[in-house]
Amino acid sequence: MADEEYFRGISKIPYVAGAGAGNVLGFKYYNAQEVLLGKTMEDWLSFSVCYWHTFRGTGADPFGFPTLCRPWDDGKDSMETAKRRMHAAFEFFTKLGVKYYTFHDRDVAPEGSTLEESNRNLVEITDLALQLQKKTGIRVLWVTCNLFAHPRYMNGAATNPDSHVLAYAGAQVKKGLEIAKKLGAENFVFWGGREGYLTLHNTDVAAELRHMANFFKMAVAYKEKIGLKCQFLIEPKPKEPCRHQYDYDAMSVIGFLKHFGLDSHFKLNIEPNHTTLAGHSYEHDIVVASAFGMLGSVDSNTGSPDLGWDTDQFPMDIKNTTMVMKSIVEQGGLQPGGLNFDAKVRRESTDLEDLFIAHIGAMDAFARGLRNAVKIIEEGVIAQMVKERYLSFSTGIGQKVEEGTATLEELEEFTMRNGEPKITSGKQEKYESIINHYL
Repeated sequence: MADEEYFRGISKIPYVAGAGAGNVLGFKYYNAQEVLLGKTMEDWLSFSVCYWHTFRGTGADPFGFPTLCRPWDDGKDSMETAKRRMHAAFEFFTKLGVKYYTFHDRDVAPEGSTLEESNRNLVEITDLALQLQKKTGIRVLWVTCNLFAHPRYMNGAATNPDSHVLAYAGAQVKKGLEIAKKLGAENFVFWGGREGYLTLHNTDVAAELRHMANFFKMAVAYKEKIGLKCQFLIEPKPKEPCRHQYDYDAMSVIGFLKHFGLDSHFKLNIEPNHTTLAGHSYEHDIVVASAFGMLGSVDSNTGSPDLGWDTDQFPMDIKNTTMVMKSIVEQGGLQPGGLNFDAKVRRESTDLEDLFIAHIGAMDAFARGLRNAVKIIEEGVIAQMVKERYLSFSTGIGQKVEEGTATLEELEEFTMRNGEPKITSGKQEKYESIINHYL
């Protein structure tokens, strides 16, 4: 099993600058050791492959059966299958040249008939993962627990109206935190897939939010108890599968964390496909989270806004990647977070090489976005325009507002003395034209 090659005919993906359009099995822009603003591309981007889509994805959707038949799967969710899958995953990571991977607990090990059996399976499979990590140098960007797929979680996990279900979720997270420490995970993610409601008629919103906050406080306490050194992350999503999820968007999560005194323990893992589902622009939640010092990591994917649901496509739009990387570079990087490809090949992309082509294309898209972002920041044209737009807050009454010392009486006095404000153009088209210059 350990010696079996699953991706035959594909060797380590090279950097081939200047290669033609048809060369899709080589990086045209992602040069891992290229230095930009004092960091290598590899460090700025910290790419990660997700386990669930890449190695567990079947191509099934609500309207069709599985289309993706992988050589490591035999149709049985057995421990032997899980071990083959783990070897295939590390072969893929190594050939692609990434340093990180991410997984849910139930991605890597089959769920047993009892919690004890599930835990034994997880320990055994992560023993193998640890061996392969030591052999290859590949690390875990983050671990998370699947608290949404099993029928027990159909009414939520941390927000379930049944405390027995909440207790089961807590036990599952306890083991997940222990596994995160065992594997040296740099982050631990909470995604509340069913933490929300389908109707308000049977929902006590205040109680559910309070229970979720207390659940997170228990996780923080256990993290500290076992000496787990990683960043906790929450991933916002507005809807689907719930009609409304409590972690609606970045601002909702930040407000929740601050209200319950958890903001010093958590940052956000932003998925742009979720951001667009909330009705925002692609980079909105990344910009907002970064503005509050809460941007911890990015689930790098995109969606089809015309469809209206979460399609988890690979990010190939250079403008989108440029705007994401601009925020990341401006805050000095993501570490200990990274860019995790929470994306799946289309159900019609059935060849094994399509897994490589998709990741290579997305990595190149982010490499181009990084180079564009660095040039935008180095030349400073946009930054200077923004600075000038807010210049009135650097002196006089504006400075007092900025510092939080102004009063309404002073604002009235200033207005009486200076009259009607001058209308100032927002110059939106100018900004858009300048951004296009860098793409």
